[in-house]
Amino acid sequence: MRLDPTTGRLGGARWRASPFFNARPDTPITLVVIHHISLPPAVFGTNDVDDLFRGTLTPKGDPFLESLVGLEVSSHFFIRRTGEVLQYVSTLDRAWHAGVSTFEGRENCNDFSVGIELEGTGDVPYTDPQYEALLGVLEALIDAHPIGAITGHEHIAPGRKTDPGPSFDWSRLQTLANRVRIVTKPQGGGE
Repeated sequence: MRLDPTTGRLGGARWRASPFFNARPDTPITLVVIHHISLPPAVFGTNDVDDLFRGTLTPKGDPFLESLVGLEVSSHFFIRRTGEVLQYVSTLDRAWHAGVSTFEGRENCNDFSVGIELEGTGDVPYTDPQYEALLGVLEALIDAHPIGAITGHEHIAPGRKTDPGPSFDWSRLQTLANRVRIVTKPQGGGE
């Protein structure tokens, strides 16, 4: 995989444009935040996450999905359990994935991070194809941007978020440890 530094698009990822982004402030992209999502909760393989990030979600009679209609949220990438990578926002733009967040004293992590959502719950183990795809995406990001650290949503918004959760195997990222820091401790309040 290779990220085009002029467009912020990842070769090999399926482009699915989200309307939920804006321009980044003039600051380098130094952080990757790993998340999890499944819609409806704990249901895999639907198009509901794709629809949520593209602003086209319909509730289909599900009360949980009904509560999400109109929510403006996005991520740069979504990795399905099959390993398929979808991209919603250019890495050059600011996706709306982290919310209220702090990393090493810096607030508003969306300003300087890339968000990667894994299809999952945090309780169910992630798949080998997901880890393989995640490593490919991370290597491309590190090659294209001055990424200094990788962390979880739970670490930048402790008490508010729990993803990627206890089933995420951080040791699977150790091959990147000579290039970036893997930060798995809480970094600030997320309330």
